[in-house]
Amino acid sequence: MLAAAQRLRRSTDFAAAVRGGRRAGRGAVVVHLTVPTTANPSTPTSPEPARDTGVEQSSTPARAGFVVSKAVGNAVVRNRVRRRLRALVRERLAVLPAGSTLVVRALPAAAEASYPRLAADLDAAIVVARSPRERRSR
Repeated sequence: MLAAAQRLRRSTDFAAAVRGGRRAGRGAVVVHLTVPTTANPSTPTSPEPARDTGVEQSSTPARAGFVVSKAVGNAVVRNRVRRRLRALVRERLAVLPAGSTLVVRALPAAAEASYPRLAADLDAAIVVARSPRERRSR
């Protein structure tokens, strides 16, 4: 089980990640990843310590949410897929930058996918979502 601070629970959090994040689909999963923007390097830095503004962005843990629709299967199948994905994401959440938001959407193929195949699909999708966007030539 993911800690409460690592879970997405509100629909607004899911919507923000899906709308604003990079999407990558591989095999049985589609991943939406939102990585927080880093500070602008051209901004002058002060030698004085920063004031405490309440919540620190760097201490915010990476968070994850799961979308497993009825198209995947009945309730038993959906819960099995969700449990597998939750276990896989728990192992990979520490690798993501602090403050990241990850939404994993299971496709119907996830119902028959083995655990190693789900792991491979999830890894490939996260790698693609984290890579810098390539510009297409016209």
